[in-house]
Amino acid sequence: MTAKSPLDVVLCGPRGFCAGVDRAIQIVELALERYGAPVYVRHEIVHNRYVVEGLKAKGAVFVGEIDEIPETDQPVIFSAHGVARAVPAAALARKLFQLDATCPLVTKVHREAEIHFRKGREIILVGHAGHPEVIGTMGQLPPGAVILVETEADALKILPKSPDKLAWITQTTLSVDDTAAIVRVLVERFPAIVGPHKDDICYATTNRQEAVKRVAGEVDAMIVVGAPNSSNSQRLCEVAVRAGCPFALLVQRAGDIDWPRFAGIKRLGVTAGASAPEALVDEVIEALSERFAVRVEVVTTAEESVAFSLPRQLRKPAAE
Repeated sequence: MTAKSPLDVVLCGPRGFCAGVDRAIQIVELALERYGAPVYVRHEIVHNRYVVEGLKAKGAVFVGEIDEIPETDQPVIFSAHGVARAVPAAALARKLFQLDATCPLVTKVHREAEIHFRKGREIILVGHAGHPEVIGTMGQLPPGAVILVETEADALKILPKSPDKLAWITQTTLSVDDTAAIVRVLVERFPAIVGPHKDDICYATTNRQEAVKRVAGEVDAMIVVGAPNSSNSQRLCEVAVRAGCPFALLVQRAGDIDWPRFAGIKRLGVTAGASAPEALVDEVIEALSERFAVRVEVVTTAEESVAFSLPRQLRKPAAE
């Protein structure tokens, strides 16, 4: 029997679930426990197929839009990414029982946008076109009230109607460094622009990127456990390469690993996006252990203790 090659696995911490994702999943599970199946969820509750399939198995029904939901007294849940104002309005018009699983840090950005709008400011949103969070944030205000900027090139080209009455906000799951570069361009072009009182990029996104930066220059490759439609997971791959990692591979599960690419490596970084459960990280470590003589080292750059309260409807005692 051929001896396994040694492999040092450097496990990044923090990694995986953030408080907003944990809360959103808990909302679906508690709704199922309290009200029974089915519970309807508009879009993926979080960007992770394993999580979504697990909730489906428990009785959650995922739909694209509110009009796909039949007449029902059962709960209708909005995803952690947030929704445009038109969505709860459509649910209210049908008298549907709504539960909002929007991450409170996304709601913070929504409120910022509303305040700037009331103060007569034109709003620049730094984010990725088509991402559910961006659609939800832009959908808090009338069409044309928000200008979307994705890159430094966009920031150099935009022509706001009122350059002296501007504000900027951001998607919560962006690259910290990319966003800082874009904001620098905006501030140079529009010195009077108003920013958030506190960064919009969430603590979990920042912490996971910092942990990857710490590890990236010391490993031969990085595995990021996460979904291809997860913005924060995609950013972790980009951050790893920029910080000196030869290559980073995004995988949803261990079965997605392209093993030939890892031939000959001695040190491997492993992390997970904010919507990836620890069970999938364990699965990856187990798959590595089948092929290598694995020694695991944990590098932790921050401790997280954030927790968000549940919606009022799930906090009160169930009716007798």
